[in-house]
Amino acid sequence: MITTKWNVENVDNIKEHPAIKEAAMWIREGEVIAFPTETVYGLGADACSNKAIEKIFEAKGRPSDNPLIVHIANKDQLAQAAFSWNETAERLMERFWPGPLTIILPKTERIAERTTAGLASVGVRMPDHPVALALIEASGLPLAAPSANRSGKPSPTIGEHVYQDLNGRIKGIIDGGATGVGLESTVVEVTGETVTILRPGGITKAQLETVVSEVKWDRALLESEQAPKSPGMKYTHYAPDAPLYLIEGNAAFFQSRIDEFQGEGKTVGVLVSEELASQLQADEVKSLGSSLQVEGVAQKLYHQLRAFDETEVDVILGETYPIDGMGEALMNRLLKAAGNRVIAENNERD
Repeated sequence: MITTKWNVENVDNIKEHPAIKEAAMWIREGEVIAFPTETVYGLGADACSNKAIEKIFEAKGRPSDNPLIVHIANKDQLAQAAFSWNETAERLMERFWPGPLTIILPKTERIAERTTAGLASVGVRMPDHPVALALIEASGLPLAAPSANRSGKPSPTIGEHVYQDLNGRIKGIIDGGATGVGLESTVVEVTGETVTILRPGGITKAQLETVVSEVKWDRALLESEQAPKSPGMKYTHYAPDAPLYLIEGNAAFFQSRIDEFQGEGKTVGVLVSEELASQLQADEVKSLGSSLQVEGVAQKLYHQLRAFDETEVDVILGETYPIDGMGEALMNRLLKAAGNRVIAENNERD
């Protein structure tokens, strides 16, 4: 398959752009199209077609028990995906849609079984990106759209990342430039007036608490081996080619770990804040920006993880961050990328 690439960055009147119309036509024909959202690039196909969804799994090499999030452009399409939602869910939609919040809802019969991995529920969100909204609206369909990368790789935040992973595997890529948030959406489940976070992301727990009184984590569910209700709840994700270890300790301890790996003959890369970068000596140092701006660190994470694939490093050592606000989502992705490998002071390497 020849993958078409359309560049629509900084285009006015995106709804009428020929690329949107052509891409929407291919989606209606059952093909897969990558497109930008405010979080990461998504890999979109008709959420109502098992045949179309199978092409997503084939392109990504994605485990079949991992459900896909359905993206909509307006509230009319919500009724195509979910048959009911309560007042709490409605308040969340009013406050955070369009935006990086996915809500788990009872699915309609129209949504394909492959989209939800056989579950009776479906994750739905309305992306906050003009290209995504224009494509979904032009297609006239709710679109299942996981991140547009090979399964397990860092999610793509620019169109070139998608091309590197999926050229020849999908029909087309709509390149709308760099994404904004840089991490995937927050996924929540609503039971009565209680909201449970299944995956941290672009909307923080504190933000959710401005709308609802009870927001909780089900950390046992996050680590469960049962069929996941949300993407990101099983398997190793977001990993660069070289193994990643997270280092928990001060700069001196971090440097000692670099020295240890180099002493074993390994070429070492480090992925750290600009504050820590100035204190370390390694073969390859990549900064995520100031640790005082966690949102900025999160935005750069996937881009810099992918950048290491262009180097010759044997191992990557990464910094840990406080689990607070966006730091919760940031550490969730770092731990997934590292396969939960953490080296802490006074503890041995896994």
